[in-house]
Amino acid sequence: MGDSSSSQDASAPHPLKLVFAGTPEFAAVALQALLAAGFEVPLVMSQPDRPAGRGMKLQASPVKALALQHGVAVSQPRSLRLDGKYPEDAAAAREALLAAAPDVMIVAAYGLILPTWVLDLPRLGCLNIHASLLPRWRGAAPIHRAIEAGDACTGITIMQMDAGLDTGDMLLIGEQPIQAGDRTTTLHDRLAAQGGELIVQALQTLQRGEPLPATRQPEDGITYAHKIDKAESAIDWRLPAALIERRVRAFDPFPGASFVWDGELVKLWQAELRPAPAGVQPGQVLAAGDELRIACGEGALALRQVQRPGGKRLPVAALLQAKPGQVGQTLPLPE
Repeated sequence: MGDSSSSQDASAPHPLKLVFAGTPEFAAVALQALLAAGFEVPLVMSQPDRPAGRGMKLQASPVKALALQHGVAVSQPRSLRLDGKYPEDAAAAREALLAAAPDVMIVAAYGLILPTWVLDLPRLGCLNIHASLLPRWRGAAPIHRAIEAGDACTGITIMQMDAGLDTGDMLLIGEQPIQAGDRTTTLHDRLAAQGGELIVQALQTLQRGEPLPATRQPEDGITYAHKIDKAESAIDWRLPAALIERRVRAFDPFPGASFVWDGELVKLWQAELRPAPAGVQPGQVLAAGDELRIACGEGALALRQVQRPGGKRLPVAALLQAKPGQVGQTLPLPE
């Protein structure tokens, strides 16, 4: 698409009409903020319903559920590529978008790649609510990876979308400190609220006919937040305790961090850093009384909250009561 300055040549004589594209709760918070601010949203796009829960029944995304509550039409194409695997889905979505005639499309954790025809369709282009301070943590899991890396700060970038992966010009930036005990759940909620506030602010600026200053992303500091894989959940006690503790928080609620205890796969939800004596092996149990302390590649971890298969999150004392451990034993390491 053209440069962002031309796409935002925004002497808007009428209230902005939006199409919103998003799927999870992060996006639903932004949609709620836009609706509460009075923006006209004739169409919402979201991922197809997915099986969920014990019965694996089809379940609407949080964005779809919110749209239906407000009587907004919903489009759920499996793909937007007119020459792709589902051309009929893409063609139907194109008709819906043309009928909606949006001034701007707002995208937040949608989950589908937007081809050029979508990027070019709205008068003011497509704006993305991205949960990082770009160019750090482009990609699918910016909140998780910021916690895992030990970043002191992250934030929200409102970005003019282009054909690349989170490569467009930055329009509005808001910082969010990462607190010592933050998990993905807690940081997610603060960033979702901040994203809603910033996108409303950005659109109110455009609606007044004022351009948003566009800044190109710097070439330095680019990192990619790769999608979280279930295989990452297995705790490798050979890693530094500080990194394992950050992963415990980063992988809450999905996929969780897990280890094998007395033949059982146990999830670890909370741990604290401890020193470790010299000469101990990674995975060695250093204490199994008042606390369960495990040696790591550097330092040790005191496990605080765990979850046995099929059970609830409980203090580690419940695990030790059901499956007492022996000081000196070594926990298995992932292959």
